[in-house]
Amino acid sequence: MRIASAATLTVGNPQPQFGGRYFVFLKLTTEDGIEGIGEVYGAAFGPRPVQAMLEEVCDRHVIGADPFAIEALWRDVYGRGYSARSDITLLSVLSAVEMAMWDIVGKALERPAYELLGGLVHERLRTYTYLYPEEGDPADVYRDPDVAAERAAAYADLGFTAVKFDPADRYTTLDPRQPGPGELDRVREYVSRIREAVGGRCDLLIGTHGQFTPSGAIRFARVLEPFDPLWLEEPVPPDLPEQMAVVARSTSIPIAAGERLAGKFEFGRLLAAGAASILQMDLGRAGGLLEAKKIAGMAEAHYAQIAPHLYCGPVVAAANVQLAACSPNFLILEGIGCWDGFGAELLRSPIQWESGYVVPPAAPGLGVELDETVARAHPYDGDALHLEPDYIDAPRARRAGRER
Repeated sequence: MRIASAATLTVGNPQPQFGGRYFVFLKLTTEDGIEGIGEVYGAAFGPRPVQAMLEEVCDRHVIGADPFAIEALWRDVYGRGYSARSDITLLSVLSAVEMAMWDIVGKALERPAYELLGGLVHERLRTYTYLYPEEGDPADVYRDPDVAAERAAAYADLGFTAVKFDPADRYTTLDPRQPGPGELDRVREYVSRIREAVGGRCDLLIGTHGQFTPSGAIRFARVLEPFDPLWLEEPVPPDLPEQMAVVARSTSIPIAAGERLAGKFEFGRLLAAGAASILQMDLGRAGGLLEAKKIAGMAEAHYAQIAPHLYCGPVVAAANVQLAACSPNFLILEGIGCWDGFGAELLRSPIQWESGYVVPPAAPGLGVELDETVARAHPYDGDALHLEPDYIDAPRARRAGRER
C-alpha cells in the first residue's frame, strides 16, 4: 500500500468563529482508494503558506510512502533540511500528515486508532468548554462577572463538570507583564461569581496564555487559590520552563501547559523542570498521535496527566479523542461547547457527546469522515492568521491588512 495523492482544503469558520477563523485540512489517498484526513492547528502563517508547506512536504516525503511506516516518515520530515529540532510550524504540518496516516492505517485494518495505540482504557471521556457567549447576546461574557456566572451555571446544567475562562486581560505582543492596577480585584470578583454560581458541580480551569512574569503569576495565583481551581494554565510564556517551575513551587494550584509546545523534547523539558503536572498537547501541533502518545508516556512516568487542547476543527478534536481513549493518565478533554455547531456539521457523523462526556467511536481510523460538500461550501479567501494577539502597533497592523 502506498500514498498516491495529497490534497489540502482551507475551510472558513462562520461567525461566531469559535475555534478560529478557519480550519486547514489534509486528505491523503492510497493507491487502492483509502482516504485519511488530517488537520493543522494554528501555524504562525496564513492559510496559503500553510497549504503550500503541506503540499511541499507531501510531494517530497509522503507521495509514494507506505502509510504504515509512520515512525520512519516522521523522522524523515522532522530531520529535513538538517534541522531535527522542535518547530511549531513544521510539526503542525507533520501533525496533519501523521494523523492522516493513522486514519488510513485504522481503516485498512478496520480498527480505531486507539486500539492500535494500546487499546481502549476509558469508555467515556470527561470534557470541558470555555465560557462562550450565547448567539446574539451583546453582553461581554469575558468581562462581565454576572454574565459569566450565568453561562457557567448553564453549562453545569448541561452536564459539564468543568468550565474554563480567562479572567486576566487579553494577551499582547508585549507580554509577559505584571497584573495592572485594579486587575487583581476584578479577577477576584469575576472568579468569585463563577464559583458561587456553580458551587461544587464544576471545576474551574483558569486560562492565562502566558501573560505574566513569574512574580506577576504568583500574585495572580494567590488571588485564585481560595476558589480551588483545577489548574492555572500557562501562567508564564512557554519558552522558559524553569521560570514556570518557580510559579509551580509557589502555588497550591496545579499548573497546566503545552498548547504552544511541539514535540517530545519540549514537553520533556517541561516535565524535567517540574513546571507542569497537566500537559495540554494539541494533536494538530504536537507532532501527531504517536508523538503525543510518547509524551503521554513521559508524563505518566512523572505522575503527570494529560488534557488535550482544542481550538481548531473537528479532525484535531477526533485525534484528541483517540489519544485520550488509550491513555491511562488522561484527565479531561477540551471541546468547543457541546461538540456541536459548525464543527459537527463538517462531519458526516458528529462526535458523540453526552452530558459532559465524549464516547470514543468504534469506527476505524480517527472515527470521523469529513463532509467535503459542507467544507467546500465554506471556502476561506482571507489571509489573516488563525489567531492573533493584540499588536503593539495596532494602526500599523491595520495598514498591513490584518483582520482584527
